[in-house]
This record gives sequence, structure tokens and C-alpha cells, in this order.
Amino acid sequence: MNRKVVAIMGTYRRGCITEQTVDAILGAIGKRGGQGEKIVLLDEKIEFCRNCRTCTQESEDKRRGRCVIEDDMDGVLAKIDAAAALILAAPVNFSNTTAIMKRFIERLICYTYWPWGKTIPVNRIKRSEKRAMLFTSSGAPAIINRIIMPCPLKALKIAANVMGARVKKSIYMGSAGKDQGEKLGAGDLSRAESAAAWLLG
Repeated sequence: MNRKVVAIMGTYRRGCITEQTVDAILGAIGKRGGQGEKIVLLDEKIEFCRNCRTCTQESEDKRRGRCVIEDDMDGVLAKIDAAAALILAAPVNFSNTTAIMKRFIERLICYTYWPWGKTIPVNRIKRSEKRAMLFTSSGAPAIINRIIMPCPLKALKIAANVMGARVKKSIYMGSAGKDQGEKLGAGDLSRAESAAAWLLG
């Protein structure tokens, strides 16, 4: 049984709340007999999408089209395709997800079929058992963030769906980043344990 969970992390600050949360979830997954892998977008060579749409022209029955750009993206997507579950994690920057995460998301157009002459793209993956969990954080209280800044989670959810993953849970951590050396609390670690259980089903 596939129990591989891949986490895509789109933060600029290493070792802070986003990475601590991802590490806690992956640690809990390991304790439950799963296998976790963290992909740090900051460490990957991923170019901007050129909007050439070459990848969207390939046969509709393919899981994803082939991008013409030769960088690390194909290897990242191969790991995602082989995973049973995904974590998409990035903090809020200027009321949305980070630019480095958005750059990754734009390259996901390869999961759509959009031949010339068609008005809109359609997702290639119609049904999937892949699960996804979303994480984002901001300095304001979480309940306020969900109301006034819904864009980060919305962007991450669209990304998960186009990759064929069903979002099972989202965490919007508020009041984060107040202190430079901030650490996760007991409640945060408990949520990480619960997230691991949701992801592994």
C-alpha cells in the first residue's frame, strides 16, 4: 500500500513556523508507518512558466504534458505523481501565497488539456484517491485571516485539485511570526499529529 506523502514548501525563511509545521507532520507520518519527503522550492531550480501552452497540447489521456523547460520541475512532479498524499505549505505574503509558490503553481498547467481552439483548459486527472492538506500562516488571528485573506488557501486548493488531489484538511495558523525564534506550541504539534492521520486515512 502506498503511504508516501510529499510536502511542497514555499517559504523563504528556513526553520521557521512553516518548515517546523511541515517537519512535525512528516515526523508524525513516519511514526504511523508512512514515508514523508519534503521538497523545498527555494532549493529547486524552477523557471517561470512561459505560457507557450506546449504541455497542454499533448494527448488528453496523458496524466500531464511535457514542459519544454529543462529544469527541476519534472523531477518534482514525478515525486508528486508517485505520492499517495500531498502537503502544500506556504506563509501569507501580501495577502496571498508566496511568489515562489505561485511560480510553482503556474507550472502546473501541464496537468490540463488545452488544445488551440478551445476556450478553457480542463483537468487531465478526473478522479484520484490522492489526498492533500494545505497549510498557511500569517501574523493576524486565523479566524480573521480566513475571512479577509482567503486567497492563499484558495490558490493552494486549486493547485492540489489540478494535480488530482482532494483536499482533506487545511490549517490557517494565525498570530505567527511575532518572534524571530518562534517555536510550535503543544497545540500546534497536536494538530500536526491529526494532520498526519488525515493524510494517511
